Amino acid sequence: MAKLSHDDILVYLEEASILELNDLVKAIEEKFGVTAAAPVAVAAAPAEEVAQGPTSVSVILTGFGEAKTAVIKVVKEITGLGLVESKGLVDKCPSPIKENIPTEEAETIKKKLMDAGATVDIK
Repeated sequence: MAKLSHDDILVYLEEASILELNDLVKAIEEKFGVTAAAPVAVAAAPAEEVAQGPTSVSVILTGFGEAKTAVIKVVKEITGLGLVESKGLVDKCPSPIKENIPTEEAETIKKKLMDAGATVDIK
């Protein structure tokens, strides 16, 4: 059998009809035990991600209730800011405390703030 060059193969593919190409694909699938179909797992991956929800969220302080000092202390602990900067965040409600963090971390922060008397949203 004569060896075909890449150019010969490309010329054949350009000139072949759709039916001939379809037959070629079927013959390759049978001969080598492969399939030309797209993997189903690749198509299903985005749907799975949507079902799980967002992977990063932001914690927004919406109010400090009657325990402003306790909330300022917790904000200081969470953010690592100084006392004056933490007070500024609390005074400017609603204000983001932490942004683009994992959902689990956001839930932990929300619990700490709510235990101090704050009202919190996760977005």
